[in-house]
Amino acid sequence: MTAKVRKTATKLADGRDFFYFDDSPEYVSGEKTRRLDDPRPLTDRFAPQTDAEGNEVAFTGPIMRFDALTGDWIPMAAHRMNRTFMPPADANPFAPAREGATYQDGEIPDTDYDVVVFENRFSSLMQVPGVPDEVTYLNGNPLFAERPAAGRCEVICFGPKLEENLVSMGEERMRTVIEAWADRTEELSQLPGIEQVFCFENHGEAIGVSLHHPHGQIYAYPFITPYTQRMLLQARNYRQRTGRNLLSDVVAAELESGERIIAQTDHWVLYVPAAARWPVEMHLAPKRDVPDIPSLNEEERKDLANIYLRMLQAGNRFHQREDGSYVDLPYVAGWHQAPNSAKDDLRLHLQLISIQRSPDKLKYLAGSESGMAAWISDTTPEKIAQRLREVWK
Repeated sequence: MTAKVRKTATKLADGRDFFYFDDSPEYVSGEKTRRLDDPRPLTDRFAPQTDAEGNEVAFTGPIMRFDALTGDWIPMAAHRMNRTFMPPADANPFAPAREGATYQDGEIPDTDYDVVVFENRFSSLMQVPGVPDEVTYLNGNPLFAERPAAGRCEVICFGPKLEENLVSMGEERMRTVIEAWADRTEELSQLPGIEQVFCFENHGEAIGVSLHHPHGQIYAYPFITPYTQRMLLQARNYRQRTGRNLLSDVVAAELESGERIIAQTDHWVLYVPAAARWPVEMHLAPKRDVPDIPSLNEEERKDLANIYLRMLQAGNRFHQREDGSYVDLPYVAGWHQAPNSAKDDLRLHLQLISIQRSPDKLKYLAGSESGMAAWISDTTPEKIAQRLREVWK
């Protein structure tokens, strides 16, 4: 943790971990402290439950099943059907507690904060104490393997105000978010059974966000995700043929071509990948070979705060309406980090994708794309890059 950000850990009323990441000088110095107690009358999240017949039964967490046809683990998180969805502003669970008011059922104990991270109340991945991470077989058939979804899901709130976003908060706050990403990646990677950590943000109602508050999520998976598995296969085959790192050579090739480069700094390069699938897609990669966010040095983190926000601003100028106004780009921005078992094979990079294909149209997956994962792009990477360069500031 840098000297400009202070981390304070506490527990919520039901036992979930909660962390303040403060950049305000009076909290960094220790002159002031955040509220650490959570007065809500919540029961322990792992307390025994009552079944339909009124019997007390042990808490059961989410499970996941193995798809024998694809090799994918599929978490089953039926309890998320009842999670919070588009609450009114006065019931926003990510807002600070209201000063002087009876405590609301919100997740933040204090009446203000800079950045906070906490375990998701409606987690699709969860490590339940005392439950072994063992494979069993549904119906006793070895084709139907299942095991606990023994990972972890965390929420990261970028700031306390509903109406703000990362761009409006500025570089100092973005720098704090980067520190939080690095801290949580490092700690979650050390949990037993965790294979990889994914820090990401869903932005915009069209993407499917269930809360408008500026926030992201951090998933710690107990398996290597399908997307990463495919990248690993390609990277290992490439290394076997050439002795080189695939992702490093891709960045070098994009820099050499220059045709799809949007912008670059001393430490980062932003480009549209040569086989971009989405109507708007950008990759942001460090120029130095690093496997994950914690491996970034101070200068790289500082540089990242600037280019990351400029990337978001360019996305928000990509689509312009006839009246001259711009579309607030719906997007998913996620960090691809090397799994614990493959630090030398993969390389850190961010992928930002958007389903907005015109000012008034979204891209919906066609049958070939949904059913066969056989993608068809509605544009070309070169056109995407050209438009982003036009609106880059």
